[in-house]
Amino acid sequence: MKLSTEQRLHRILQRLADPGAILRGSLLHRSIRHARGCRTCADGGGHPTWILATGYPGKRIHQQTLRPHEVPLVRRGLANYRRLQKVLEQVCEFNRQQLRAARQDQGHD
Repeated sequence: MKLSTEQRLHRILQRLADPGAILRGSLLHRSIRHARGCRTCADGGGHPTWILATGYPGKRIHQQTLRPHEVPLVRRGLANYRRLQKVLEQVCEFNRQQLRAARQDQGHD
């Protein structure tokens, strides 16, 4: 059974992530080392930490230190952002195909 235009678009849009649960950026794992006064750092270990790094056009990259319990939430938000990007690309491609089909129906190529 062939789906109608509206049904195909609806099926694509159903894949959208909750827009309130998205994050853009990169999740980085780093070790922070103090200059002096810390035995862990003096021994060369450092303190492992997670960072959410987000770049903005024409501005510096904003880095936010995360607590361990925030890391899974950030991972989900980043995955939702990638999923949203993918769905938006599919919608744009669908709309481009519809525009082209409408032109061909009118006899223009």
